[in-house]
Amino acid sequence: MKAMVHACAGTAGMLTILVFLTSTVSVELFGSHDAIATVKTSILWGLLVLIPALAITGASGVSLAGRRSDPSVITKKKRMRWIAGLGILVLVPCGFFLASKAANGQFDLWFDLVQVIELLAGAANLTLVSLNLRDGLRLRTARRSGRLQARSL
Repeated sequence: MKAMVHACAGTAGMLTILVFLTSTVSVELFGSHDAIATVKTSILWGLLVLIPALAITGASGVSLAGRRSDPSVITKKKRMRWIAGLGILVLVPCGFFLASKAANGQFDLWFDLVQVIELLAGAANLTLVSLNLRDGLRLRTARRSGRLQARSL
């Protein structure tokens, strides 16, 4: 059951980040200032989905890993620290800053600069979450094939 919660929360987190990135790029390229402000506000509300999803993913991942010291488990834990750090220290503050600037119609150099930082950090987080998903699937496959081999003996 823990594995299912972990997988669902991780997938929800990854998809939420993907939606944030694609909606931001789309509205920046093709949207009006009002549309940009709407997306920036929506992203703040989306944090109510993303933050719990990533917290559940991290907590369930730690629980599933236990005291395992496989290199892939250690790598996943290190990535999760980067994911959390980028989120808390870069993405959340950028989100609030950009939503505030957009709501006030201030699409200036600071808005553009912080937008670039947010896009880069978001892409990095999406990459890290995707790598953790890939490694999690590999761990699950290895665990299942190990069980099958043990049962056949």
